[in-house]
Amino acid sequence: MMGLGWGELLVILVIVIAIFGAGKLAGLGGALGSSIREFRKAVRGDDESRNDTKTEGETKA
Repeated sequence: MMGLGWGELLVILVIVIAIFGAGKLAGLGGALGSSIREFRKAVRGDDESRNDTKTEGETKA
């Protein structure tokens, strides 16, 4: 994992918790998760609209 061991990751985690606090960190994680879900939904929506366009073109031809 890019040359980072467990010790380094633990130190980074402790520093992040000290800066942001546990409550804000949980809220940040939730916001990040919902953002990823929305991004995936948007990507799937683009794929579905392309498939619908191909299907419509095939039925008209």
